[in-house]
Amino acid sequence: MTAVYAVALALVSVAAVLTVVRLLRGPSTLDRIVALDVLVTLIVTGVAIDVAARGDLAAVPLLLVLALLGFIGSITAAHLVEQREDLR
Repeated sequence: MTAVYAVALALVSVAAVLTVVRLLRGPSTLDRIVALDVLVTLIVTGVAIDVAARGDLAAVPLLLVLALLGFIGSITAAHLVEQREDLR
């Protein structure tokens, strides 16, 4: 199982690097907002993989807080984009 966790963490790491590239180069603000949301999701995934690999449940509250922050960030971004569209 250790190899599965290592491969999963490697894939999540590659996805995070690609997401950071999109975050830095995104042509629009909406692209950057979506990249931030994806990055938070990848961080939650990485922490979840670590929790599963170690069997230590101490990081579960961190998962909940990160997931909640990601959700609130997505809702806020969608609200801001909607307001921007109303101004046009």
